[in-house]
Amino acid sequence: MYFRIYGVTILLFLLPTLTFSLSQGQINSNSILVALLDSHYTEVAELVEKAMLLQTLENTVMNNNITIFAPRNEALERDLDPDFKRFLLEPRNLQSLQTLLLSHIVPKRIIKPEYLTGTGKPGRPNNPTRHRTLAPNHHLTLQSLNLTHWNVDSSRVMNPDSVTRPDGVIHGIDTLLIPRSVQDEFNRRRNLISIAAVKPEPSPEVDPRTHRLKKPAPASPAGSPPALPIYDAMAPGPSLAPAPAPGPGGPRHHFNGEKQVKDFIHTLLHYGGYNEMADILVNLTSLATEMGRLVSEGYVLTVLAPNDEAMAKLTTDQLSEPGSPEQIMYYHLIPEYQTEESMYNAVRRFGKVRYDTLRLPHKVTAQEADGSVKFGHGDTSAYLFDPDIYTDGRISVQGIDGVLFPPQEEEAGPVTRSKPAKVVVKQRRGKLLETACWMLGSFGQNSRFISCQ
Repeated sequence: MYFRIYGVTILLFLLPTLTFSLSQGQINSNSILVALLDSHYTEVAELVEKAMLLQTLENTVMNNNITIFAPRNEALERDLDPDFKRFLLEPRNLQSLQTLLLSHIVPKRIIKPEYLTGTGKPGRPNNPTRHRTLAPNHHLTLQSLNLTHWNVDSSRVMNPDSVTRPDGVIHGIDTLLIPRSVQDEFNRRRNLISIAAVKPEPSPEVDPRTHRLKKPAPASPAGSPPALPIYDAMAPGPSLAPAPAPGPGGPRHHFNGEKQVKDFIHTLLHYGGYNEMADILVNLTSLATEMGRLVSEGYVLTVLAPNDEAMAKLTTDQLSEPGSPEQIMYYHLIPEYQTEESMYNAVRRFGKVRYDTLRLPHKVTAQEADGSVKFGHGDTSAYLFDPDIYTDGRISVQGIDGVLFPPQEEEAGPVTRSKPAKVVVKQRRGKLLETACWMLGSFGQNSRFISCQ
């Protein structure tokens, strides 16, 4: 771990310096402090260095033997509350860290239980004894349970006489000893942080129609569909991540969309015959990542997957245009959860059904044909060929035998404009001329006038 590696680096760097300083103070390299820095209690040794206690302990060792009750590394790495550990390492809490470490050091030599003074018989618990530590107003209570086991406050001595030197001894204990003053200071700081972390609420909004306060929308329960339509959560471009949308996903991870998308792509590869579709989703586009994020936000998808034979019919021109692979795949993604049974029942009952796709505003048409479901129309239609390849309640994959295109693209082609034919417009006669021609016609004289013919 970084904590340990960082600590060992400091120890190797400080060991010659500390040895030299101790030798200047008439303390040789066989001191208990040098042994602490070179022992396997690396976490305690690093904390001593961070708390800047080396000079204090040097002065103490000059006058007294000391006994260090050193917690094992696991007690400081895994068993310690991360918030408490962060509290100890903050520079403003240096005094609390010093008090914590000094409470593990007794300014006298304490060795094995058989040398402890007590009224208990051999093999039975002795009366507890109190010993003053280097921390102000702090004592440790020692009690020997038998000749091999003894306790220090709430901790148990696991390795008695782990390190012995002429000026001190180190006993290994299983847990960290936390003085009451340090615990109270940590609780006080934690309460202040929780109060300061309260987010301010905005001012209430007034509905202009009713002139009343707007009520906030109720929180959606876990597992409910998202509040926004799926198009609001889609990426605005093929290379951008989807916009965040309110739903049961997000940081709480009710749905692991990335894992589900990876599972269905692996299913396509193991199923066989849909390698091209999987390759486009993963390598040619970023749609696999986008689909995973959509599912994580609580949306559902149905994938109409063309098989390899259908994908082989795509021309280079159809795939070479910028964004064309994404647009083709978007037309094969339905923002609903449909299975082969649900789609077949729908076309049996209603004849034709139009499903929304992620390619706005185009829809895909489904109808019954030959006892199956037929998508699209004309030459670019496709049949439901491999039903229910993957169905997990969030993503449904249905294999089809063709690539679908929107009707506008299907009918698009070279437009030939023919020359408009010359149209002779017959001039309309006025009301007065029509009346005159009618009167002449009654006498049989209208044929003499060209305007009346």
